[in-house]
Amino acid sequence: MEDESGLQEISWYHGELSRHQAEALLMSNGALGSYLLRKSRESGQLAVSVKCQDSVKHFLVKCSEGKIKFGFSEFQSLPELLAHFSQKPLVGSETGTLVLLHLPYPRQVSEPQTYESVRIHTALHGEPEVLEPHADSLATKEGFLTKQGFIIKNWKLRWFTVFRHEMKYYREPKDAEAIKTLDLTKCSAVQYDYTQDRTNVFCLVFPERTYFMYADSPRETDEWVRLLRWKLSHINQDGCKTRFLLAS
Repeated sequence: MEDESGLQEISWYHGELSRHQAEALLMSNGALGSYLLRKSRESGQLAVSVKCQDSVKHFLVKCSEGKIKFGFSEFQSLPELLAHFSQKPLVGSETGTLVLLHLPYPRQVSEPQTYESVRIHTALHGEPEVLEPHADSLATKEGFLTKQGFIIKNWKLRWFTVFRHEMKYYREPKDAEAIKTLDLTKCSAVQYDYTQDRTNVFCLVFPERTYFMYADSPRETDEWVRLLRWKLSHINQDGCKTRFLLAS
């Protein structure tokens, strides 16, 4: 079995990608039969995640005594296993669903959106024909929000962007320099707020300050809150040291 350096040479090996991250990634930007290889955090073994018709299936790859066990078959190497299953259907262990390993998913990919938005995206845009290794990240977001000032409590329209663990705001979308950059690794919560004399307000809680802002509609507010909470959940999962493993 290949060691870690050998695995890194496989373009569709995604390292310690979690089960849920693999599901979000394949559902958002994968085609039917898209698959990737990752380390299973639960077992310490390798796992192959495959996109099926409406879900993602995970199959454990057991390595012992120089052989690879996959289902009821044994292989001498990972390429031998993949060559076999690229031609023959892969039998799902739980439901008996037949899944064909059709298209390897490269690791030069962007972050997924929240799982709810992934499903919305798939329903609206259908199954993508071709993988986009350098596609815009679905876990980024930008748009206008109206933000409350810190000293003077007036409200001003600002252009916000979110990328990886940073949220920035500008006076205008064309501005090169941000007014401020918020480090989401230091944010403790994202909450809806009903104490203001305005609707659609939410807030980001930091040790030194709570930032209040609102969107033009409840739907837009929900999208911002879901995205930011998804970011925080992964930051907290990694011990407040964000590691977006889906980056190239």
